[in-house]
Amino acid sequence: MESNIPNQELITSKLAEAENLLEEEEEFHHLNNPADGIKPIIKKYLGTPNHADQLGNKFYFTDGDAKVEVVVVTDEIIRIRLAPHGVFLEEFSYAVPKLEHKATAFTLYEDEIEFRVATKSINCHIRKQDFFISFSDNNNHITSTDAVPMHWEENVKFGGYYVFCTKTCHTDESFFGLGDKPTEFNLRGKRLKNWNTDAYSFAWNQDPLYRSIPFYISVNEGIAHGIFFDNTFKAQFDFGAEDSTKTSFWADGGELQYYYIHGPHMMDVVKSYHILTGTHPMPPLWALGYHQCRWSYYPEAKVKKITRGFRENKIPCDGIYLDIDYMDGYRCFTWNRKYFPDPKKMISELAADGFKTVVIIDPGIRVDDNYEVFKQGKENRYFCRRCDDYFMEGHVWPGRCQFPDFTNPEVRTWWGGLFDELVQMGVAGVWNDMNEPAVFGAGTFPDDVRHQYDGFRGSHRKAHNIYGMQMVRSTYEGLRNIMKNKRPFTITRAGYSGVQRFSSVWTGDNVASWEHLKLGNIQCQRLSISGIPFCGTDIGGFSGEPDGELFTRWIQMGAFSPFMRAHSAGDTKEREPWSFGEPFTAINRKFIELRYRLLPYLYSTFWEHHRYGFPILRPIVMHEQDVKLNHFRQDEYTYGDKILVCPVMEAGQIQRNVYLPKGKWFNFWTYEIIEGGKEVTVPTPLDTLPVFIKAGSVIPEYPVMQYVGQHEIEEVKLNIYYTDYEVNSFLFEDYGETFAYEQDIYLEKKFVVDGNLRKLTISQSMEGLYTPRYEGYHLNLIGLPFKPAKIIADGKAVNDFTINTDGTVEFKFSKNFKYIEILK
Repeated sequence: MESNIPNQELITSKLAEAENLLEEEEEFHHLNNPADGIKPIIKKYLGTPNHADQLGNKFYFTDGDAKVEVVVVTDEIIRIRLAPHGVFLEEFSYAVPKLEHKATAFTLYEDEIEFRVATKSINCHIRKQDFFISFSDNNNHITSTDAVPMHWEENVKFGGYYVFCTKTCHTDESFFGLGDKPTEFNLRGKRLKNWNTDAYSFAWNQDPLYRSIPFYISVNEGIAHGIFFDNTFKAQFDFGAEDSTKTSFWADGGELQYYYIHGPHMMDVVKSYHILTGTHPMPPLWALGYHQCRWSYYPEAKVKKITRGFRENKIPCDGIYLDIDYMDGYRCFTWNRKYFPDPKKMISELAADGFKTVVIIDPGIRVDDNYEVFKQGKENRYFCRRCDDYFMEGHVWPGRCQFPDFTNPEVRTWWGGLFDELVQMGVAGVWNDMNEPAVFGAGTFPDDVRHQYDGFRGSHRKAHNIYGMQMVRSTYEGLRNIMKNKRPFTITRAGYSGVQRFSSVWTGDNVASWEHLKLGNIQCQRLSISGIPFCGTDIGGFSGEPDGELFTRWIQMGAFSPFMRAHSAGDTKEREPWSFGEPFTAINRKFIELRYRLLPYLYSTFWEHHRYGFPILRPIVMHEQDVKLNHFRQDEYTYGDKILVCPVMEAGQIQRNVYLPKGKWFNFWTYEIIEGGKEVTVPTPLDTLPVFIKAGSVIPEYPVMQYVGQHEIEEVKLNIYYTDYEVNSFLFEDYGETFAYEQDIYLEKKFVVDGNLRKLTISQSMEGLYTPRYEGYHLNLIGLPFKPAKIIADGKAVNDFTINTDGTVEFKFSKNFKYIEILK
């Protein structure tokens, strides 16, 4: 018989439920003012890590609410991400197009003090006591450590969080990088902001400028590491300014996401940074020539007069620029037919005389229903809109304008296709300006402008710093598609980390002053180690009036800048290389010709950058980071690793001190050999710039031409500098204008030079499928400590050689030689 008495366990369960309900009701109180229960917004810090999970090369640590992701990228790179409440944002980066896992091995260790993620090169420590994150090398030497745990603060107005990271700053720690900030090369003691800004006639220490490159390098106790804070929002960096014991970086939104990049050398850090963000594609060879620009050269007769002036004065030049006045009412992709009645014919005639035409294109599109570009953008809703769906409008050169949303792939494809007519006319390069983006009066777009952001959505707070980069990306990709196998040339004023994949840059609207000459030197070095190799300044200054001496000294520095362009504002006197008369014209010609002679060396340094991630300009500290005094040297630099340059940056300076890194160096002009590791005093008359060549270098040289490709090269001169220790040099050769190098149709030549008091040997090896059309080398031996009696090349005696009065030795031989001996 079945009992009607309830099960005792069931009775107990029901009683417990009733008690819980009663407790919940007692705890719940209706408030007259519900806001009284809201906690104040304060900075929140990571708590105590209590758990670790692993998913492949990703490790997750949590304090019960917030979560930290540690990603092993390579043996030297580890990424850190913070999710304040355990939910990460969708992973997307314009700077890092593809995060490839390349670490060979990694392991998670745990003890009572810490969690530790280890690769063969570095360790990431997560301290259990307080969630401090630190990094050490494989000798367990701590290189970077948190000063406080990572923290955040809720952003009530926009949503999301302000995110902060603060690290310990050591007494002798130095900081470098962060793009082209107009301040001392060593950033120690500085506080700087990343927010792309149109900064006309910027001043020393003015910040921010046109670009945002959130990557810096620390050097402490002779060991270098890098921090790449991949966050596109307005960001700030404090390198011991507020508190000398702390360095911090923070942003107004987005994720706290940074990469720790281990050295131990600065060069290693930069190379690893390029693994993340990419390198510059090989430029067309002509782009390394001299370029002439002005706001503006018009009408056509003026353009022809300028180009004729170069040829009549026998001053080499490859690029001529057309600023905004070539357009019809400043409408992009149009021509002012009054000034340029037949642009295709003009560009063809310029090309026949060796000039490539580069035109400016801005992002502002005039609101005009009779203007085809505006009509297309309007019909397809390609222009940026504000939060309430109104089109974003602002005034720039054409007047009332709307602006394409370059974060939308469809818009980028459309914009890239608009260049078709310009390319068919013969335009060889495109210059993107005003793309911070700049807006008259307002400065830039309002914060509430919405962007498609490649499907990841965002306001202008998020997209501002990458707007210019995505504009020049669409320009580059469109040109590459239209020009087929020909390399585009692009230049941009604004950018973000990774912009080097699409464009060269210049430092913006500088001033014709000696101070700006110094600034330009520092800015180009800083850009180069910040991942942007193809950089230069407006030679002579954009605004203001240089005298002949200043302009000539700027030309001399520009000859050893990756990008060499003179540019000036329309309300200034003209400043072509002959504008100041003699002796300036002759000296300017001499240095522009030197630039063209050195083109094969300059081009080879681009290959070393593109293929291996080396910076092109290398500051002294990059050569000798263990020498503390070098952390504050900012005048000297090397172009590649073989040519050291020290610009003259004072009016009337007839001599200056130059520091030479350890090793032997040759004075380029006198062939005097000098032991490095010290400063030397060098005479600097107006027609001379201090230039030194590293002993053992092989410096290739072309004959002087008025433009790239003017004549077929019949032989290449090899200037070989004596050494008593082994030195390697490289020469890269290819077609100079196609993408065939991507299919290994190039030639990478490696020269090894070694010698003693009785012998000098030169060996050559080659890689690649390209065959140069010239047949032979003209070898020029410099600094031999003996008089050669015999030269043997590939086992054959070379009897026809010349010993010159300056001690140099010259002879000719096949371009395919493998081994040459010069014997006493």
